[in-house]
Amino acid sequence: MELFIVIYRTIFFYLFILIIFRVMGKREVGQLSIQDLVVSILIAELVAISIEEIEESLWFTVIPIMILVVFELIAAFMSLKFNKFRNIMEGKPALIINQGKINFKEMVKQRYTLDDLLVHLRSKDIKSINDVEYAILENNGNLSVFKYNFLRMKSENPFPLILDGIIQHDTLRYLKKDDKWLKELIRKENTSIDEIFYAFYKNQKAYIIKKSDLVRF
Repeated sequence: MELFIVIYRTIFFYLFILIIFRVMGKREVGQLSIQDLVVSILIAELVAISIEEIEESLWFTVIPIMILVVFELIAAFMSLKFNKFRNIMEGKPALIINQGKINFKEMVKQRYTLDDLLVHLRSKDIKSINDVEYAILENNGNLSVFKYNFLRMKSENPFPLILDGIIQHDTLRYLKKDDKWLKELIRKENTSIDEIFYAFYKNQKAYIIKKSDLVRF
């Protein structure tokens, strides 16, 4: 009898978790944020305990999982709306290599070793750090790498100035600019910060995408 209960619970949670993760959204395993990973681990532990403790009601597992899913959906919505909340929950991408030079200060801050860097570069078929112009450690732990072009001419990485109407002050500090400079630039474009979906700076020039420019379905 106990064997049938275990089989029943296993099948039930298999289907239940499939539905739960569809509700939470589509993401590849390698793209999971720390928040997603924590929720996934907690769900796995709850399910494992429930399958072992066959005398306990399924509701003692289903209810906590539903609470986690609701929290995850609320946190995802908050992350979309509020940049500061997203930075707290997911962190920020870190510039590990900038114009061919390793940023050791950022590596120490991220607890990212030189061995980690070399392993990631080798996985992308890059033999030497000298071949890399930019490398960015993403929030999910992946390393985005931009190689030098064929002539090894420097190309400037696009730096985000505004994301969904929110000024990126870290970028301004890196570029040695201030809010006054940005607001003057926006004024020349006859728009406002709230109307800007995305603005970035590249090759000494700012590019602006307004919310009104987006295609709506």
